This record gives sequence, C-alpha cells and structure tokens, in this order.
Amino acid sequence: MIQLNYRDSKPIYEQIKEGLRRLVILGVIAKDEKLPSVRELASELAINPNTIQRAYRELETEGYIYTVSGKGSFAAEQTDVKGGRNVHLLEEFDDIVRELLYLSESKESLKERIEKIAEGGEEQ
Repeated sequence: MIQLNYRDSKPIYEQIKEGLRRLVILGVIAKDEKLPSVRELASELAINPNTIQRAYRELETEGYIYTVSGKGSFAAEQTDVKGGRNVHLLEEFDDIVRELLYLSESKESLKERIEKIAEGGEEQ
C-alpha cells in the first residue's frame, strides 16, 4: 500500500500523506472506501500512531478524506478536495515547466506528455 523511505529527507507523515493522496487520486482507494484505522496502519508500517493521525488530519484538511466519528476515515469525492490545492499545484507546475523549458525541453514534448496523461496513459 504505502512504502516509506527512511533515508528520504521528507518527514514520515508527509510520505504517508503523499502515498495515501496518490492512492485516492489513482482510484486505488475508491470514493467512500474506508481507510485503515490509525492503529492498523501504524502497526502495519511499524510507526507511531500519532504520525498516521497527523497525515490523516492534513488529508482531511485538504479534502482528500473525511472522518465519521466512531466509524473511521474514508476517501472523499473529487469535488470535496479544496480548491486551494489546485492553486498550489499550478504554481509548482509553472515552476517545473519554466525549469524544463530552461533545460531545453521542447513545448511540443511537454504538450504531448500532458495529453498522454489526460488520456489516461502513463507519463514517459
């Protein structure tokens, strides 16, 4: 499900958050599907439950998951994801595109990649 890299400079909770976010985006975790409990995932990954709780809390703030008291956490519908996330990602996208263009990547190549991803294909 989620793989952690202890040599990565990124904090563990961020790695968990990104892993779960990716699973939701790719549809591996379907809308309204129950996520593992904090304790289950902490046990599976052999880490502190507080780390999982922090990742879940941030994913909920971003709108990727929602929590039902006494029932657990579930994957949210795409429309529930906060619009601020789009703004942040577009800013990152712009920076990356600028750098790729600076490194002589062609506009056509970038357009082709975007179209391929939009059609459901894998990036190169």
